[in-house]
Amino acid sequence: MSNSVYKIIEIIGTSKDSWEKAAAAAVAMAAKSVRDMRIAEVTEFDMQIEDGKVVNYRTKLKVSFKYEDK
Repeated sequence: MSNSVYKIIEIIGTSKDSWEKAAAAAVAMAAKSVRDMRIAEVTEFDMQIEDGKVVNYRTKLKVSFKYEDK
């Protein structure tokens, strides 16, 4: 069995509905260009406020993926 190496990137997703949907949107978008993602760790939640109302939820994630052995 060979050793594995993983890279960690940080991504941020947004949603008008919830932090969970923001996280899911970030992972779905990253999956279009990053292969073999393994783990997503939520590191931060925040929200955009306008006129005293929440207009966007933001979720920051650290996502790991496995380096390919070519």
